Amino acid sequence: MVVSGLLLVALLACLTVMVLMSVWQQRKSRGKLPPGPTPLPFIGNYLQLNTEQMYNSLMKISERYGPVFTIHLGPRRVVVLCGHDAVREALLDQAEEFSGRGEQATFDWLFKGYGVAFSNGERAKQLRRFSIATLRDFGVGKRGIEERIQEEAGFLIEALRGTRGANIDPTFFLSRTVSNIISSIVFGDRFDYEDKEFLSLLRMMLGSFQFTATSTGQLYEMFSSLMKHLPGPQQQAFKELQGLEDFIAKKVEHNRHTLDPNSPRDFIDSFLIRMQEEEKNPNTEFHLKNLVLTSLNLFFAGTETVSTTLRYGFLLLMKHPEVEGTEVFPMLGSVLKDPRFFSNPQDFNPQHFLDEKGQFKKSDAFVPFAIGKRNCFGEGLARMELFLFLTTIMQNFRFKSPQSPKDIDVSPKHVGFATIPRNYTMSFLPR
Repeated sequence: MVVSGLLLVALLACLTVMVLMSVWQQRKSRGKLPPGPTPLPFIGNYLQLNTEQMYNSLMKISERYGPVFTIHLGPRRVVVLCGHDAVREALLDQAEEFSGRGEQATFDWLFKGYGVAFSNGERAKQLRRFSIATLRDFGVGKRGIEERIQEEAGFLIEALRGTRGANIDPTFFLSRTVSNIISSIVFGDRFDYEDKEFLSLLRMMLGSFQFTATSTGQLYEMFSSLMKHLPGPQQQAFKELQGLEDFIAKKVEHNRHTLDPNSPRDFIDSFLIRMQEEEKNPNTEFHLKNLVLTSLNLFFAGTETVSTTLRYGFLLLMKHPEVEGTEVFPMLGSVLKDPRFFSNPQDFNPQHFLDEKGQFKKSDAFVPFAIGKRNCFGEGLARMELFLFLTTIMQNFRFKSPQSPKDIDVSPKHVGFATIPRNYTMSFLPR
């Protein structure tokens, strides 16, 4: 009993010392950082955050502490920038200082600082420069890719006609179509819409992408060092990410054995050729790991972002049928919140992007692809896909929901790393 009592006292003493050290370290660094709510040891500001509505939680804190504030996501200390002015000053006016990529714990489980999307420093610069140039070589930003998108839109129209006006979930109709554009660049060919492996890949991307926006996904961002060892939905997300990497690695291996250095077929071939050119450079960033993970970055980002935006676009069109046909709809999936630039930013309002004559007007506050040195280099391709896919579908079909417009819920299903619309069904009625 005496020994047990001594152990308990020792344990409590150690715990007390750890708490005091944590509080001391936080206070020591406090004067150097922007203001923010006082964190608790270990859990930080977790109790002040709604992990199902992280955006709203952070905006509420911003109302008290201003557009630049410090918050602790568990043990992670983060400075948050809110609003057009703060973000623009950091990403444009001080672009070099803020060109690094912060931690995204779910994806970092796989990427670990490799690949074009989640790397930093010289690696990020080299991979980004190469990726932009290679995408251009394969038609991005040129007439060729526009024709490829229009061709793929034709396949989508035929698939939608085959539904004969029945209520369907459009998720995979859209992701198959969008993914085939980036697939034709990265892998050199499109997939058949009924290809079982392709459908499995799309499910893996959707599952891991949605996980990052869930409450558990936000919790994992705070306590990843612990949660990665525990059972839970994060383990399924890891399994899906690993499945995607395995598929890319298989594609790379096939290309290695069939490579013609004089005739690159796709992004993978171009990267392999660059690897050969730099094989004697001990500091090269063009190696197998960066090839696999950069290809996965392009495949993933080129699929989920545009298809999710289109899903939101359809939902908004059914919610507001009176505005169907206006030219700004390719951008409806991104909703910006700064009330100084957008009146009633929580509401759907196409007038934000129209002048008094009903013509499109550009807003510097509309930055769905980010700004600065790490903005999305696929912006041109994404904008073209959104416009051509959405307008082609609208020219061929009317949209109908099984619900009346007033009953359609356009609030997000999840808000986190991404904003995910609720699941819904709709019918495509030929015009």
